[in-house]
Amino acid sequence: QVQLVESGGGLVQAGGSLSLSCAASGRTFSSYAMGWFRQAPGKEREFVAAINRSGGGTYYPDSVKGRFTISRDNAKSTVWLQMNSLKPEDTAVYYCAATASVSFTRTTDYGSWGQGTQVTVSS
Repeated sequence: QVQLVESGGGLVQAGGSLSLSCAASGRTFSSYAMGWFRQAPGKEREFVAAINRSGGGTYYPDSVKGRFTISRDNAKSTVWLQMNSLKPEDTAVYYCAATASVSFTRTTDYGSWGQGTQVTVSS
């Protein structure tokens, strides 16, 4: 297991930007693909972004493609999510997660989760 701690959430106006970070500790960070998910009140947790172990591959759903960017630094055991052109519908609790699986777009692919950080986008 790897322990994950997110930070960087907050309140931002529509069209603004936020950067989330996730610091990992425990097992070797580079052994895990990393993902970001979000969950709005009354909705299921949904996939936002993923990055493979080396950082050479990134994956996004259409809802955030072109606006969000995931990146990682294995030497710092940290993954980031840069969010630009934010919309009110991006409001949610954002979670960082780690997986040893080769599949990483489903919540069930992930075995380690952070506690979440709130992102609120006002209109």
